[in-house]
Amino acid sequence: MLKVNIDSKQNLEKALKVLKGKVIKTKQNEKLRERLEFEKKSVWKRNQKLKAKYVQSQKDQDDK
Repeated sequence: MLKVNIDSKQNLEKALKVLKGKVIKTKQNEKLRERLEFEKKSVWKRNQKLKAKYVQSQKDQDDK
């Protein structure tokens, strides 16, 4: 859970801006989107392997 401390001098807009920065840095929205639907472990592993193959192919092309 993200918390933002607000002083009596600090306005609400500044606090919201700080909260938004924390949400972006922790990638909270991406994690929530991933959990909207259940994904089987085997499907997740397959996707990870495909991503790894793609990244490796891109690195190989850059080396040439």
